[in-house]
Order: sequence, then structure tokens, then C-alpha cells
Amino acid sequence: MQIITDRQELARLVTQWHRQGETIGVVPTMGSLHNGHLALVRALDGKVTRRIVTIYVNPIQFNNADDFRLYPRSPEADADLLRQTGIVDVLYTPDSKDMYPEYFSTQVTVSGADTILCGADRPGHFNGVTTIVTKLLMQTGADVAVFGEKDFQQLSIIRRMAEDLNFPVSVLSVPVVREADQLALSSRNRRLTAQQRRQAAQLPSLLLACIASMKHDQTEENALATCRTKLTQAGFTVHYLELRSGETLKITAAADPSARLFVAASLGDIRLIDNMPLS
Repeated sequence: MQIITDRQELARLVTQWHRQGETIGVVPTMGSLHNGHLALVRALDGKVTRRIVTIYVNPIQFNNADDFRLYPRSPEADADLLRQTGIVDVLYTPDSKDMYPEYFSTQVTVSGADTILCGADRPGHFNGVTTIVTKLLMQTGADVAVFGEKDFQQLSIIRRMAEDLNFPVSVLSVPVVREADQLALSSRNRRLTAQQRRQAAQLPSLLLACIASMKHDQTEENALATCRTKLTQAGFTVHYLELRSGETLKITAAADPSARLFVAASLGDIRLIDNMPLS
């Protein structure tokens, strides 16, 4: 596995691969890697001949300077983990001076879906996401890009962007990877205290109970209200808890085959997100 930090060096390698008829898959990450990220890497099995993992903590997608500063970083451990897979060709870790030079002034915006759910209380967040993903797709020359369904809104926005702008890339998704107690794997989980980690384990179980209620004996409105109350009682600050279409992200009903339950809730200053399909 090569570790490349220079954009021009990566461009030369990618050009060489393409000339040789190789196909390239990319897994964009912000590091602090875990088994969820490795599932994204393995999703490329049989689909490409070369794999690139990118690690870059993107400053323009953070609304809170402290959140950016405290975001967990473990570059040496990340590199070791990827080496151990034996299937990653390049770890690309660009420098901010290269990604956002002094007079950088362009952003990519996907209108509509960026103002709901996480976009409602994180204005500009998805502009930062789509801008960096655009740059990484161009720099890596990717034929296939993989994203996790834990960030389902992000996945939907990136798919929309790729289709609207005719990017020559296939966007693959991987279902949410969970810990033994069903908490969705996330780099932010590492910042939870022991007490908060015990509290966090209630999040997926309460979502499952809410889904069961909607499917069997309660209206969506009552089930969501009950779940929100129980999350608050468990110590969460609930940012949103909504039932939306997995195809359009519009508010929907439980009878919709694509319906998903979306949640964002904080323990202290640590924001957790999750989503689950009803079907």
C-alpha cells in the first residue's frame, strides 16, 4: 500500500492505471477508521482492480470549530488497519493547502435535500461534503465510489450530484454496520464516556420499538412522539426524528415501501445519527 499526500503524484499514478485498463474504486473517509469503513473497502470486491482510500478531515463541512478540532484523528493506526487488509493500493491523505488554496472560492450545492434533516441545523454542511467529494472523485479518477447508509442523507445527495453533473462514476452503498449492541459504528463513538456509551446503546433499540409500533398498533405521529419522549428520558437531546422516503427524502407514511426512520440525537456535545428501513 502506497501512502500519497501529493495530488500530482496521485494524478500520475491514476493516469498510468487508466492507460493499463485498470478500474479504480475510492472510499472517501475522514479517518479514525473502524469496521464500518472496512466494509466499504470490501464492497469493491470484484468491481474494480484498484482501491484508493482517502483520509481528509474536511474543514468546510464543520459548522462548529470545536467539533472540527476534536474530531478523532489516528493516522498511524488508520494506515496500519488498511495495510492489514492487503487489498488497498493507495491511502491518499491530501494537505489542506492543496485542497483549499488561498483563493479557493467554489462550492458545489445540491438544492433541496441539503436543508432538511442534518442540513436544517448544520447550514452549509452538505455544501462542504459535496465540494470535497467532487474534488476527491476528480483527483482519484474513480470509476466506483462507496458510501455507507449510516449517512443516508449524504449518500442521497452525492447520488443526486453524480447524476445531475454526469459524473462517470457508479455510487455504491453499504448498509449500516453496527456494534454488538446495534449502535451504528461511528468515529464519534470513541468520544463517548463510559456512561454515554451505555446511554447510546438505547438509541437503536428505541428506533426498533418505534418501527414496531408504527407497523402494528400506532399511528406514525403517536409512535414518533412516544419515541422522542423515551429518547429524551434516556438523556438524549433530539435534533430530529422523522419518517421519510428512502428514495426522495420527503416526509412519508409507514405504508411507503421505501420508508426509513431517521434520527439525530446528542449526548453532551456528541451528535449521533442513525436510520433504519421500515421494511
